[in-house]
Amino acid sequence: MEELSVGKSHKMIISNRQNASFSGISDVISFDETEVVLETTQGQLMIKGKGLHVNHLTLEKGEVDLTGNIDSLIYSDRMTGKGSESILGRLFR
Repeated sequence: MEELSVGKSHKMIISNRQNASFSGISDVISFDETEVVLETTQGQLMIKGKGLHVNHLTLEKGEVDLTGNIDSLIYSDRMTGKGSESILGRLFR
């Protein structure tokens, strides 16, 4: 498996559909108990499930850890523009 040479690499580790660790995350677009949307170096990633909870978030390192019952992961090439704000940006305005 070859890593992309453009930008940071993106990796995910999922254990038993209950715990997930992601790297290569540039922004958290939105999150609630049923859906977490992340902007990654490979496009937008939507994680759907039940009881989802973001346990660890370090945007400086591009890392996110979450728990809950993960039902699906969906990638989209749609990236948020520089003009759009993340959920954290809107919360701390």
